[in-house]
Amino acid sequence: MKRHLVFLYGVISYFIFFGVFLYLPGFMGNFLVPKSIDSPAAGPFGEALLINAGLLALFAIQHSVMARKGFKEKITKIIPNAAERSTYVLFSSIAVILLYALWRPMGVVVWEVQGSVAEPILNGLMITGWLIVLVTTFLINHFDLFGLRQVWMYWRKQEYKPLGFVTPGPYKVVRHPLYFGWLLMFWSTPVMTIAHLVFAVATTSYIFIAIMLEEKDLIREHGKKYINYRRSVPMILPFGKKSKTNQPAFGEAE
Repeated sequence: MKRHLVFLYGVISYFIFFGVFLYLPGFMGNFLVPKSIDSPAAGPFGEALLINAGLLALFAIQHSVMARKGFKEKITKIIPNAAERSTYVLFSSIAVILLYALWRPMGVVVWEVQGSVAEPILNGLMITGWLIVLVTTFLINHFDLFGLRQVWMYWRKQEYKPLGFVTPGPYKVVRHPLYFGWLLMFWSTPVMTIAHLVFAVATTSYIFIAIMLEEKDLIREHGKKYINYRRSVPMILPFGKKSKTNQPAFGEAE
């Protein structure tokens, strides 16, 4: 019975995530949803800014804390190891659902190019970013990333084996194509309101902090293999800077 419940929990967590992910282009692109990131202002500016900042902070804290090794060790004393990733996915999805539901549009327009040739280009770039994120997850094993592989193997009574370090497709060009997709999605918009700008600046800042933390974990897990990869492949952009070989990487002993 326990195996069946863990598997069901993982499947439900995954489909909640996927619904949240499917909703995201409408929320960011202002179509097919009742309230988007750039909807007309609702309530006082200061109140909206405070609420939005709180929602973004909640997501950042949840994402960062639950991704750390120490938290994983503590939570797996309460739940099966196989359910840890699904729990992370579920709580991440809840944080985003709260953001969708409680987000306060703030009205002030920073730029607007609707009706011009730039509008379909920016909308296309936003969808391209969303697709890059989706495709990239499949390149590095979508089902492991979102917890389904773990609960499936647990249900089949198979020992879970972590995935090895691989660099498929775009990972040979940049280290974090998934984050590049997020950045493209968050900034490519024909209507940039102050609420959207707050969201884009906050999430961009978080992404670069997340990369630093994630790369520490990757070096700890894969050692020299990831250090050499980090030194030879740019972080986000193909023409970006590589890590200097005469400087220690994160986590590397000097």
